[in-house]
Amino acid sequence: MSSIIGPASYKLFGFFPTAIFTFILPIIGIGLFAYIMARRIAPLVRAAPDNRFDRIDLRIKNLLVIWLGQFRQPRYMLAGVLHISIFAGFLILSIRSTSLVIIGLSDGFVLPGFGGLLGDVYNFIKDYAATLVLVACIIAAIRRGIYKPERYAVPEKIGKDHTAEAVFVLGIISTLMISESLFEASELAYAFQHTGEKHFLAPLSLVWIFKGMLASASQEFLQGLHIFMYFVHDLAFFFFLCFLPMGKHFHVITSVFNVFFMRVQKGNIKPVQYGIKDEELDDLESFGVKKLEDFTWKHMLDFYSCADCGRCSDQCPANAVGRPLSPRFITIKARDLMFKNYPMSGEIYKSDLLVEDIYTEDEIWSCTTCGACEEECPLGIEYIDKMVDLRRGMVDEGMVPQSLQKPLKALEKRGNPYGKMEKKRADWAKDKEFKANHTIKDLGKDSADTLFFVDSITSYDDNIQEIARRTSMILEKAGVDFGILGKAEKDSGNEVLRFGEEMLYQDLKEQNTEAILESGVKQIVTADPHAYNALKNDYTGLPEVKHISQVVAQKVAAGELELMPCKDPDKVYVYHDP
Repeated sequence: MSSIIGPASYKLFGFFPTAIFTFILPIIGIGLFAYIMARRIAPLVRAAPDNRFDRIDLRIKNLLVIWLGQFRQPRYMLAGVLHISIFAGFLILSIRSTSLVIIGLSDGFVLPGFGGLLGDVYNFIKDYAATLVLVACIIAAIRRGIYKPERYAVPEKIGKDHTAEAVFVLGIISTLMISESLFEASELAYAFQHTGEKHFLAPLSLVWIFKGMLASASQEFLQGLHIFMYFVHDLAFFFFLCFLPMGKHFHVITSVFNVFFMRVQKGNIKPVQYGIKDEELDDLESFGVKKLEDFTWKHMLDFYSCADCGRCSDQCPANAVGRPLSPRFITIKARDLMFKNYPMSGEIYKSDLLVEDIYTEDEIWSCTTCGACEEECPLGIEYIDKMVDLRRGMVDEGMVPQSLQKPLKALEKRGNPYGKMEKKRADWAKDKEFKANHTIKDLGKDSADTLFFVDSITSYDDNIQEIARRTSMILEKAGVDFGILGKAEKDSGNEVLRFGEEMLYQDLKEQNTEAILESGVKQIVTADPHAYNALKNDYTGLPEVKHISQVVAQKVAAGELELMPCKDPDKVYVYHDP
């Protein structure tokens, strides 16, 4: 391009070759990074197994949509746009940063395919990308360091505030953008002075601005600036690479893996231990998560991948009503413990029980397992399985809240949390007015194609029983041949499983599964959303499970069920199942 001397050929003081530095720096940087990553991977190697190599098609889709497409970021518009700008710029400039390392060893190196038109197009895009990233970094630094959104705050009892680290990282990124642009601008300015060679540059980009500023600089200054900016960029690049695994910005490296391995099936709860069958649970010495290494490797990867954005806690209903739970701090405290127990050098420490060491009982029991945090997280971090595993460990240690002990004992004895007699489970169908007009089959005596699974709250709660009667009327009107299990039905166990009472849940599931299969039904319908979730996502080997709303929609579409015309088209009525 010009006669400017590149970093591979330049000699300091006229005799010392900078090629030595350009060779040693990558070796030290890559070697140090490999060592740091080996220490960071150590807890994942010791963690519990996790089956995350299924449904590769969905995992690739998540990678493209959630990681590459940053689909969830714009839900918080300003922060999302800033993050997307920096993320996209990073991806574009990663090609340039890679080539710069090699340029330090071979002047004029060009990546294969980037020597012609493609290279010119890339340089045009790259220059704007660097400019966009710098502007985004400045705005983000002002926002994070001065305005300080409330969701970023960290209480003193939890740990240190991460504002300083965030601003520092934005400074490193800005340094990379400026140094790369000055490196190129000084070369172009030198070429123009030396040979009159002109290059089309992206107007108003950093390179365009810097080239204009350097137009009258001496060739000696341009040569020195060119070499100096190369080493500034190289040092910043390798420092940044090694700094990332030391704090919350580790997600820059781990996010691609975390999103690929994120949950692809929703609604279910992970087994107590992968590879262990239900009938083998009695042989386990310990249940759930009690110490750090009891978490699965994916859940530990979650801890490393948290961007500390606070979106999960923003969406958490327990946190919103003042309960002592913030999903964000569940992750941060575990990550800090991993950093503490697995330091960069020396021995690995062992932690006590997690609930005594970093979590409180109230914190873990406050979770409603609703999944709002998981739906919001832009990095695929999971919480429900972690909370259930922690509860399994607490139940195994006898750490059960007083408020749960009575209903759990009732479930164990009577199959419902109210402790009411099994034979009263179908009393809702004996209401005089209802019974006078409708007959409900008992699948213990009669046969039917469809099972109406009522579940405990609908069976026993006086305020909810009307839903059972209305559901029956809809099924009857739709021409569905259905019946109920009556006293043979047990609680679905949806909440029991999520409370961590694994063995009680297994008992309820076994009894329900046996009764359902013996009834010979071809499908199951329920109006209870929790029963629907449990039967569909947690049970196995059952006939098809449908919610009553799905049945209604199918019957209306098939013309087998007619709805009354809308009385007022200007109003929309929404049915919310309590």
